[in-house]
Amino acid sequence: MEEKFQLKEEFIKQAEEISRGAELLPGGVRELAIKLQKSKESGKPIRVKLGMDPTRPDLHLGHTVVMKKLKKFQELGHTIVLLVGGATAMVGDPSGKSETRPALTKEQVEENAKTYFEQMSKVLDTSKAEVVNNADWLHKMQLTDLLKLASNVTVAQMMTRDDFAKRYAEGKPISIHEFFYPLMQAYDSVAIDADIELGGTDQRFNVLLGREIQAAYGKPNPQMVMLLPLIEGTDGLVKMSKTYPEHCISLTDSAKDMYGKLMSIPDTLIVKYFSLLTDISDTGLKNIEERLKTENPRDIKMQLAYTITNEYHSDEETKKAQEEFVNVVQNKGIPEDTEEYKLNSAVNILDLLLELGFVSSKGEAKRLIAGGGVKIDNQKISDIAYVVSQKPAILQAGKRKYMRLV
Repeated sequence: MEEKFQLKEEFIKQAEEISRGAELLPGGVRELAIKLQKSKESGKPIRVKLGMDPTRPDLHLGHTVVMKKLKKFQELGHTIVLLVGGATAMVGDPSGKSETRPALTKEQVEENAKTYFEQMSKVLDTSKAEVVNNADWLHKMQLTDLLKLASNVTVAQMMTRDDFAKRYAEGKPISIHEFFYPLMQAYDSVAIDADIELGGTDQRFNVLLGREIQAAYGKPNPQMVMLLPLIEGTDGLVKMSKTYPEHCISLTDSAKDMYGKLMSIPDTLIVKYFSLLTDISDTGLKNIEERLKTENPRDIKMQLAYTITNEYHSDEETKKAQEEFVNVVQNKGIPEDTEEYKLNSAVNILDLLLELGFVSSKGEAKRLIAGGGVKIDNQKISDIAYVVSQKPAILQAGKRKYMRLV
């Protein structure tokens, strides 16, 4: 039957645009194009699933990679199903983790979930999305239901996951309840009848298991899977995560902080950020690649920083952020709105950075000092035992945080 299916060029183009930078399983672009065309011809929207475990209250730019794909499906008239992991978040996703994650309470999950949709609305229309909570069906499961679900996967299959295999080889504990996380996430696809599931590359095992569980429960055409690359943080080394706040760009960041952080990314990430974090066309992306061969990367990075910051902040806020960056970083100026801090007595530099809220921990402060990111009156501080006593003085932490010590 598939050989006789007349696939139209417009749906191939749609599939190529939606899947840019992503991995599609199974069948690739052609399979997605077929789904898009059949949906149009039948008038039945594709059900596109995104599962979210509200383990932390803030979303960051890394999360928007998936959200922008959802927006494209939404613009084509398909149904976006935003699944809040009210049950799965209480287990904790073990994907990519070297140890058992702490489970969240029901209250923590609900509190974090409140902020998710407000932040997501900056990218897509959450009012038109179907919002569900897997606690509604997973918490109602009987023991017999769980046993039936668990019977579809072997221990050997579970141990093919890199994180489980590494922990087992290193003698680190793996709790039995962690095996249930991918099973629960997979069953979600059965409960909401998903046609496509989106996720990061670290979710490969979980989302592919969703196909198997759907087939086991009788779905004739199990979901396709769209896997998206993870975005590195501003250090260019580790994936963007709230675990590393000094390298993370949150959607709740001010325009000034967002612009400044984007300007601090290594040049090697410019094309990737343009490709995955903006709505640039393929032609526009090729133009960026060509310009990088001859132009100063800083100028192209300024275009990137302005484009992304302006998506989450007003024109006025974005313009002001850019002007201040030019003044502070390029012209070696000091921000006009730099606050004052009364220094009553001598204090260790680590304690001062923590007290001012410039860092979230002494560990972060030590890393900042080691990287040459702490200055007093433009002189780098390299000693973590340094005692701040002189005043007045200008304390600088990183490229964007200043304080007048008086």
